[in-house]
Amino acid sequence: MTDTTTVPPIDPDAERLLMAVRAANRPALEQLTPQEGRAAWLAMRKAMNQFVPPMAEVQALIAEGPRGPIPLRLYRSEAAGQDRQSPVVVYFHGGGWVVGDLETHDVLVRHLANALRAVVIAVDYRLAPEHKFPAAAEDAMAATRWIAAQAATLGVDAGRMAVVGDSAGGNLAAVVALQAARDGAPRLWAQALIYPVTDLRCDTPSYTRVGSGYTLTAASMQWFRNHYLRSDADILDWRASPILADNLSHAPPAYIATGGLDPLCDEGEAYAKALQAADVTVVYKSFPGQMHGFAGQFGLIKAADTVVAEIGTFIRARWAH
Repeated sequence: MTDTTTVPPIDPDAERLLMAVRAANRPALEQLTPQEGRAAWLAMRKAMNQFVPPMAEVQALIAEGPRGPIPLRLYRSEAAGQDRQSPVVVYFHGGGWVVGDLETHDVLVRHLANALRAVVIAVDYRLAPEHKFPAAAEDAMAATRWIAAQAATLGVDAGRMAVVGDSAGGNLAAVVALQAARDGAPRLWAQALIYPVTDLRCDTPSYTRVGSGYTLTAASMQWFRNHYLRSDADILDWRASPILADNLSHAPPAYIATGGLDPLCDEGEAYAKALQAADVTVVYKSFPGQMHGFAGQFGLIKAADTVVAEIGTFIRARWAH
């Protein structure tokens, strides 16, 4: 069990990033409007000027959603090449259901496609506060069903699907995995949740232990939650807090990663334990010295390469069963 009182030492890579963030002296997210937050996050990602891994194919798609079209972006890795029966992962980006889009996570998704040697399709679900809960969850599920239904046209194998997401996207991946299991379709062979939001009660010890001073704070999580949810009653809906779902036993095998300097770390570990208690196969990986968001920091934080490689290995092993 993770120590609930001791703050782990920060990884040297993460410390360099944190120093740069502090030196930039940008306003805290909770001081911005959602529109300002979106612009700031996109500008930050572009300023990183990361290497963009080449793909065999990148294609814009439109899925049919419950309230209109849902933009998607298909990434076919060079390893998948011309394989029209490639396995496929549906990816949900982070950003607290308020910020983030296909562009902010483009580099991460490309690295993931290479690690999987497959196709990854990223989902540009509706954002809050313009579209409150459960809009993002509804779009995530609708996009996953659409991809399964259109598999032949898209050149992917609906018989080998998985879901992956980071942060709020990890929440959506967990929700889709549970809903698909309840519905009996589409069959998902695996889920990978990167520092996921699993409990919007926001009251685990890590909110106090590491809730300030790092890349994600307790205050910014409150800002996200207030924009996303319609009322406090939504906190107890399993589609907002999947750890409160009444039955986890049919969920697909899971890889769950957390960072020790992230207020979400305790709920990520708790969700891993809840799945294990329901006899779901789980690989849980703690990165004690990492902050929230480390998985996208390619070229800056070595752990980004590690977590994406581990997800690739885990999901490919599930597809091989």
